[in-house]
Amino acid sequence: MKISTYNRQLRYYLTFFASCAIAAAFNLSVMHAEDSGSPLGRTVAAFSLSDYRGREFSLDDFSSQKLMAVAFLGTECPLAKLYGPRLNALADEFASKGVAFVGINSNTHDSNSEIAAYVQRHAIEFPLLKDLGNRVADAMGAQRTPEVFLLDQDRVVRYWGRIDDQYGVGYSRDEPTRHDLRLAIEELLSGLSVSQPITEAVGCHIGRIKTPDETAVVTYSNQVARIFQRQCVECHRPGEIAPFSLTNYDEVVGWADTISEVIEEQRMPPWHAKGPPGHFKNERLMTDDEKQTIYDWVASGAPQGDPKQLPEPIEYVTGWRLSREPDAIIAMRDHPFVVPAEGTVEYQYFIVDPGFTEDKWIRGAEVLPGNRSVVHHAIVFFRTPDEMSHQGLGSLTGYVPGQSSFELPSHQARFVPAGSKFVFQMHYTPTGAPEEDLTRVGLLFSDAADVTEELVTLVAINHDFEIPAHAQDFPIQATRSNFPPGAKLQGITPHMHVRGRSFRVDAINSTATNPSHTLLDVPRYDFNWQHAYALTEPLPLTSGLRLECTALFDNSEKNLVNPDPSVTVRWGDQTWEEMMIAFLEVSIPVDRDRDDRRNEPPPLTDQQRASAEQTAADLIKRFDRDGDGVLRNAETPKAFATFAFGRIDKNRDKTITYEEALEASLRSVQDKANGNGS
Repeated sequence: MKISTYNRQLRYYLTFFASCAIAAAFNLSVMHAEDSGSPLGRTVAAFSLSDYRGREFSLDDFSSQKLMAVAFLGTECPLAKLYGPRLNALADEFASKGVAFVGINSNTHDSNSEIAAYVQRHAIEFPLLKDLGNRVADAMGAQRTPEVFLLDQDRVVRYWGRIDDQYGVGYSRDEPTRHDLRLAIEELLSGLSVSQPITEAVGCHIGRIKTPDETAVVTYSNQVARIFQRQCVECHRPGEIAPFSLTNYDEVVGWADTISEVIEEQRMPPWHAKGPPGHFKNERLMTDDEKQTIYDWVASGAPQGDPKQLPEPIEYVTGWRLSREPDAIIAMRDHPFVVPAEGTVEYQYFIVDPGFTEDKWIRGAEVLPGNRSVVHHAIVFFRTPDEMSHQGLGSLTGYVPGQSSFELPSHQARFVPAGSKFVFQMHYTPTGAPEEDLTRVGLLFSDAADVTEELVTLVAINHDFEIPAHAQDFPIQATRSNFPPGAKLQGITPHMHVRGRSFRVDAINSTATNPSHTLLDVPRYDFNWQHAYALTEPLPLTSGLRLECTALFDNSEKNLVNPDPSVTVRWGDQTWEEMMIAFLEVSIPVDRDRDDRRNEPPPLTDQQRASAEQTAADLIKRFDRDGDGVLRNAETPKAFATFAFGRIDKNRDKTITYEEALEASLRSVQDKANGNGS
């Protein structure tokens, strides 16, 4: 079913960053039973530990309880933060049934004050004990946080693993599909054996005591600290979104095993494009030598070395990072948004009037999150006045961890017409406690006379596809060959949903000496990281050149994030549906006659008018749930309702008629014919 190009442009861009999974940003790891041998069926030896206040608890204190859940937790591990309140709720629910919960912190780098703060922040009511020297963790074979051992009354391990299956490496679900710990408790209380006694625990390595080799050549002070400054500390420092800091040895040493693991598995630093170094100017690549240095350091016990060899600390800018103070600062609204402690937070959309009474050329922009610990990403774009046509998608700037600003050369800028509104699309990730955020965007303006190139966002797209059930490598292609005169490709952002497996963009020019070359190859697409790949050398989009995009989709059972491999998948906004888009950042020569042509649409052919009529009819048919022939705001998807509805509803009666849809569709056809289509 077709919808108008105009409406599609809005929804394509707004779903660009849809539902990035929390697990990828949190460097999670998986515990396998074979890692240390299964503790299932073992009797846990008696132990005594103290909590952060010095109060001592022993295993015998819980001898009257039918079951005992021992949960290993860390204060900085993101999943330990998210699951703390969930464990607390389970403890409260099952307390009257003879089930005790005890938390154990075995991390060498977590102090009593940090444990106290964790307990207070997440309202933990069960005891949380400090395991000095990892004695209990070693005895029980614990590897990760959070990781749970469920003991019967004889203190024999009957269940070992995760709390539920909501989170995994590289994915998260909106809700768990299996509540493993709850089910194990209920089965044992009913006198049954645990149906699934071992599961994979997802979380961070327990920070164990290490015995450093002081004779090692590779030390933190001499080599490793420099690598972390180049590759990690931008996000792994106080106030940023990364879950722990890597700014000094005491912070780093407890995470040594986790760091080695995520580097080896190519999960950190986050970068998914294949190709030689230097092809993209914003690439995040760790060299083979840097990786080996990290591996050697961890293998030798993570020695500190001589602190005199440490590099000078980097002085990070805490405010605006633009080359000068912003010419204008726009907040997403006049009061903070409250992010709940846990759960899935739907995308939030905030519309604000920047008060532009004249056209603006924006050379630089930076998104400044009010609370970096919860802002996973933020997208700011502009919505032009109703009567205004505009080339491209109206994108302005965005924020993802480690990337928050753009500043163009003096001859380039984005054009924002007078009367435009700004739209903030906010994606929040809960941290286990309520948080507040008030994000702002800062702008740098250019004089119109100085700008010779306009930056716009175009798309190559395919929305007419059906991915068969159980298909493992299903190809979908999209081609873009019509570009404005003088256009140059500056960057590419591929977008699919959770079934997306790989994405490649090739430049094809049959008249050239080398008719084909690959611009972007993402062999392992990760929906959690929506990378924008900025070309080091812009590509002239000359006549005869076309961009061919090829994506592979995995709708099989082997895709762990596949919502349902038994269904045929079609185009749609939701993550359980699919998209196939390449967003193209393109610079074009400035159109000095823009104002003269604003109200001079080209005449339409009979074929174009017929297409517009069909598109308008399809739009009404697609979303008209009650069948009354008009669309109401509540009947349309959230992104459409927020950004497109008001522009089509010309008489402001809160409904869209066929005539209004046709007018919008005709405008879209006219824009495309006038070179303004995306």
